[in-house]
Amino acid sequence: MSLQGKNALVTGASQGIGRACAIALAQAGARVALAARNETKLAEVAEEIATNGGTADVFAIDMASEESIKAGAKAAIEQLGSIAILVNNAGITKDGLMMRMKRADWDAVLTTNLTGAFLMTQAVISSMLRARWGRIINISSVVGETGQAGQANYAASKAGLIGLTKSLARELASRGITANVVAPGYIQTAMTEVLDEKQREGMMANIPLGRPGTDQDVANAVKFLASDEAAYITGHVLDVNGGMHM
Repeated sequence: MSLQGKNALVTGASQGIGRACAIALAQAGARVALAARNETKLAEVAEEIATNGGTADVFAIDMASEESIKAGAKAAIEQLGSIAILVNNAGITKDGLMMRMKRADWDAVLTTNLTGAFLMTQAVISSMLRARWGRIINISSVVGETGQAGQANYAASKAGLIGLTKSLARELASRGITANVVAPGYIQTAMTEVLDEKQREGMMANIPLGRPGTDQDVANAVKFLASDEAAYITGHVLDVNGGMHM
């Protein structure tokens, strides 16, 4: 699954799943544009990639800001020359029961998780169209397929990503561009570290493979969907959840 000669942009690349995806794509030969708000953490990821023989560039982008997304995407394209692979991974949570959820918390999650992915895709798509080759990979979640109590905003944003992706798949297929979703289940990351023991046990009881996933499990799926080996796959939701949802 060589990605030699391809340029990739990964949002939320400073930690967790985004970091793992960026490293995996770089290991496959891609030059990677690392995007997130924390430049210090991005620089650490870039250094790790360079130490292992890869190439990465850092771009400070706030996925809740349209101006930041447009400026960051433009800078990435100017510096790398093109973007062939886009991984929309950046996401936040602001959990709460529906009856108590603040409008601001709803808006914040939808703005970053869904609108941010829409705007970033729009900002780099012309680069793929010119090349008549591209890979758009959106990181959703199992809760986007099943729903989750206390996460109406997060689940809605992740379900929205699935609908966005399927629409893009239909629009872009004739130009050699695929659009797919990776939907992780319970993955051990900083985002899931906030769960208490009871919540963890509840999740583990619903995973037939009997273990939580790792960011590398997700990165392996992303690397495959970015490759030529996945050229005939588009509009697909690839569940990486240990059987948690079938």
